Amino acid sequence: MIGIIVLAVVGLVLLFPVVMTRLAKRKLAQLERAKATIAKHEARLAEEDRAKHTIVPSEHGLLPASEMVLDGEPGPEEAAALAAAKAGDWQPAAAHLGADVSADVRWKRQRELAQLAAEDDTWLRAWRAERPQDPVAALVHADALVYLAWNIRTGARASQVTREQFESFRRVLLEAEQAAVAAAALAPDDDPNPWVAQIPVAMGLNWSNDRFRELWGELTKREPHHWAAHNRALQYWCDKWHGSHELMHGFIDEAIAAAPPGSLLTPIKLEAYFEQFAQDREKPTAWKRPEVGAALDAALADLAAADPDHPRMEYTRGWLAYALTKAGRPTEALEQYRALGRVIPQPFTNFNDPRQAFIGLRVDAVQGAVAQAGKKA
Repeated sequence: MIGIIVLAVVGLVLLFPVVMTRLAKRKLAQLERAKATIAKHEARLAEEDRAKHTIVPSEHGLLPASEMVLDGEPGPEEAAALAAAKAGDWQPAAAHLGADVSADVRWKRQRELAQLAAEDDTWLRAWRAERPQDPVAALVHADALVYLAWNIRTGARASQVTREQFESFRRVLLEAEQAAVAAAALAPDDDPNPWVAQIPVAMGLNWSNDRFRELWGELTKREPHHWAAHNRALQYWCDKWHGSHELMHGFIDEAIAAAPPGSLLTPIKLEAYFEQFAQDREKPTAWKRPEVGAALDAALADLAAADPDHPRMEYTRGWLAYALTKAGRPTEALEQYRALGRVIPQPFTNFNDPRQAFIGLRVDAVQGAVAQAGKKA
């Protein structure tokens, strides 16, 4: 009898792992099936959420994302000048930059060519060798040094920039400052652009507020409403550089008050709020504050008074589209998205994924505008 019991016990002991393994496998299979069911459910919910946040652009007078282009892409004439410069021919660039246009337009045209020279200045050196007294070539040289300095520093946080990078950054910026002074000596006395070139120099070399005001006095004596100069100077006066929220807003408010209608300086005020809210890590509801609403109304009025061919039109509409959407004014925002056509401008181009940032906020504006229309019907 004892032997039978012992055999039974031994049998049970031997069977136990087998039984437990089968149970474990069964439980594991049940768990995997449950995970698969949950995954399908989550995928369905995600798809439903995407569907809710999707529009048919053509139904709202908009272009599909595939047809959109980033603002700043060279036009035909500029593209030809860039292509020629890359091939070593500087003359198309000289003609493009020497056209009889405003100082701000000349500055805008110069950007891509100066960036190219920061990477390869073979064509620029040939230009300067043949025309050593050419003020346009001298200014491109100064601006190219600014781009080179910032390329060395990179856009990383100061804590992530090496000492060697900072030393090279400072050395090249000092060269850029000297080059800008030399360009000013060659330029017509009423040309503000050699002083515009020094604004990022002032930022990088930590000029005092008083020294910067001296620079600003020389610049505005030549062109009091130079758009790019004001846009650049806003960065100097913001809290993350050499100013504060109060100094930044005071600077742009004074400029807007002195500018004629249609100058399109007013949208820079929206960029100032963007800087403030980002620095203070404000919630999105900050865009619904009364003072922001007043700035939006002023920008809309400035836009209405502007020349339709104003070179900063896309910037203006981009900031209005962004801020009006954030401020809960989607119907007005939708007008700006429509007017932009195929262009994705600032502030969207500042994001890591400009296209997605633009499309996502545009959907918000469309859906908000449709909801508002439904309430009125």
